[in-house]
Amino acid sequence: MKKLIHFIGIDVSKLTIDVAIIINNDIGKIIQLVFTNDSKGFKELKNRLNKEKISFPETVFCMEHTGYYSKQLSRFIIAQRGNLWMEMSLKIIRSLGVQRGKNDKLDAKRIALFAQRNQQDFVPYNPPRLIVENLKTFLMLREKLINSKTALVVPVNELTSVDKTAGKIALKAISKALQGIENNIGTLDAKIDELIASDKELFEKFKLVSSVPGVARITFCYLVYFTNEFKNYTQAKQLACYCGVVPFEYTSGSSVKGKPKVHNMANKKMKKLLHTAALCAVTYYPEFKQYYERKIKEGKPKMLILNNVRNKIVLRIAAVIKNNLPYKTNTAA
Repeated sequence: MKKLIHFIGIDVSKLTIDVAIIINNDIGKIIQLVFTNDSKGFKELKNRLNKEKISFPETVFCMEHTGYYSKQLSRFIIAQRGNLWMEMSLKIIRSLGVQRGKNDKLDAKRIALFAQRNQQDFVPYNPPRLIVENLKTFLMLREKLINSKTALVVPVNELTSVDKTAGKIALKAISKALQGIENNIGTLDAKIDELIASDKELFEKFKLVSSVPGVARITFCYLVYFTNEFKNYTQAKQLACYCGVVPFEYTSGSSVKGKPKVHNMANKKMKKLLHTAALCAVTYYPEFKQYYERKIKEGKPKMLILNNVRNKIVLRIAAVIKNNLPYKTNTAA
């Protein structure tokens, strides 16, 4: 790989991309441009870089994760052999300290400066396989359906609690809609199962991860999506931190003694899924059930114990993936 000497920050929106270009590591002069977020705009960007004698292999293109809006641009940069850096927006913001004002042009400049100043931390973006993208789509639709079901059921349940007759009428009125949602969820679950079974690599990982107590199909699928098939971390503790199951000390001197807590940058969705997995583990699996009951007798808070179980589950997931061996139940958690 050629030496990286140019840094481009890109702020992506639905219709446009704001670009800030740092040439030859010189932050004294930053070129700022705007292109349409489509193939025409990407071609114009390439032509402008050629005009500035900026080659893709010598350039880092840094942008925030913006889902669908950045997908086509990401593919274009990789196809041109550019060096793509996808970073969390919160990490970029915090790295630059206190900032005033916000707009797309300013954000692009801040992203470019982040990339240039932190170039030693650059890790090339590894795009997910198509099957993972398809899995993501099914998970998104499934979550939308579950939210729709909740939006219908919760107010009806509240109505029933104060007026049973009115509640029955309301439930009858939405029964067909609820049944339709349930059928759609079932269809998506079947498609997810088919997707996993259709890919040998994915299926092998599913067998490994689902051998860990409490971990079912949906938790596995979200882990695959969020970690890009477990490629986005190098250590088990990194995965645990990302999933929000590692509390950090919060003390200063003798006066500040806060409770240990997880970092607010953790993945809240994974934390929620792992909480469900932990409840399942302490209910149905002897090794975790015994651990939970023992800690309860010691007077430990229930939520602290459950978080410890979440942490144990994540560490076991990382271990089975690393060792390529299914989990074997221990006599003690």
